[in-house]
Amino acid sequence: MKPAFSRYAVMAFCAVALLAGCSQQSGTPAPDAEQQQAQSQATDATRNLETYRQLLRIHNDEMAVTMGQDIVRRFPNSDAAKEVQQTLPEIEKRYTEASEKNRLAGLWLYQVSPMAGGTQSTATIGNGGVQLVLRRHTSWGQSVFLYGSKPGFVCRGNCTIAGTVDGKPAHTMAFAPSTGEPALMIRDDKAFIAMLQKAKKITLDVTLADGDKKQTLIYEVGGFDPAKWASVGKQKKK
Repeated sequence: MKPAFSRYAVMAFCAVALLAGCSQQSGTPAPDAEQQQAQSQATDATRNLETYRQLLRIHNDEMAVTMGQDIVRRFPNSDAAKEVQQTLPEIEKRYTEASEKNRLAGLWLYQVSPMAGGTQSTATIGNGGVQLVLRRHTSWGQSVFLYGSKPGFVCRGNCTIAGTVDGKPAHTMAFAPSTGEPALMIRDDKAFIAMLQKAKKITLDVTLADGDKKQTLIYEVGGFDPAKWASVGKQKKK
């Protein structure tokens, strides 16, 4: 009995060992470190691509550009990058144009306030400590002037301000106010405003009274919005 039992026990052990060996040979081998990294990157790319698609759906160009550029940079050879590159250039262009438009618009300040017995409406853009001001006043009417700091500008009687409009030479007639403010009043305000509304960049060469220092003032006026420069009408006669 014992020899037979021992023989069966050995056979059973061999059978178990054989099955175990077969299982190990037929099973899928565990991925190595490189494969695991590739799988992780593929998962990240897919997840980020879905986020990019959602940003496009809600028209969030700023974040879509950031996410799209990140996908292309981190996963350059992926299907996600290929899909992003089909739309990203257009989104980048649109976002850049919108950002520049907002930047230019933000250079202007519009205000309406009481002023010397009337109401004043101004549109102001600054550069180098000198403001270019478009003003409407219920009593004084419309005017355009440069406003700096004391002692003001060198201008005796009428003076000509040399400069450029979008790179083309231009000359503007001005005068210093008799009341002594550190300002230069533009003679033909209507012509200046009409020119400004069509321009992107205006330069004005002035001479400061402090040491006769010459200065070129540069104004990026392309963001001017006439609709925001409020009309105040005329002051009613008492």
